[in-house]
Amino acid sequence: MPRLAQLSDADMTPEQKKVRDEVLAGPRGRIVGPINAWLRSPALCDRAQKLGAFCRFESSIDPRLREFVILIVARRWSAQIEWWAHHPLAIKAGLDTKITDAMMARQRPDFVNRDEEVVYDFCNELLDTHQIADATYETMTAEFGEAMTVEFVALLGYYTSVAMILNTFQELPGDGSLPFKD
Repeated sequence: MPRLAQLSDADMTPEQKKVRDEVLAGPRGRIVGPINAWLRSPALCDRAQKLGAFCRFESSIDPRLREFVILIVARRWSAQIEWWAHHPLAIKAGLDTKITDAMMARQRPDFVNRDEEVVYDFCNELLDTHQIADATYETMTAEFGEAMTVEFVALLGYYTSVAMILNTFQELPGDGSLPFKD
């Protein structure tokens, strides 16, 4: 059960309502995931949801790789609702279920596509060591260029923040399913 109740219209300040209305008018079209928690701080919510809208809907990262990064973060943090929401999107975008099955088992996937392996190695190295080795950086920028490498790091950081919010405030799938058993 979530730690934070959904804010009702009567409970919201004018600032909260303004941000809520912007979220509803944007690409999400609803209050989902971390938005309910962020609304407790309208200024934070405004900025965070705009960064999230860019990362998710406007980034130059291919949707298959974008959703893959989100799943890497979701699995790392065992963020139930993050995986639940983005797994179908990743599969629809073309990520192979063999990759997601391996991730669920906390195993390194067998990659067919080089771009997926480069992204996987880059993201996991940054999450594991908090640094990127020169060779990893060179591989990433050779594959994607500097601008997209920056976007990948921002995407990884944004969804890490989302996972932390979701786990702290116990946001879970509405249907009661829990993708992770550990």
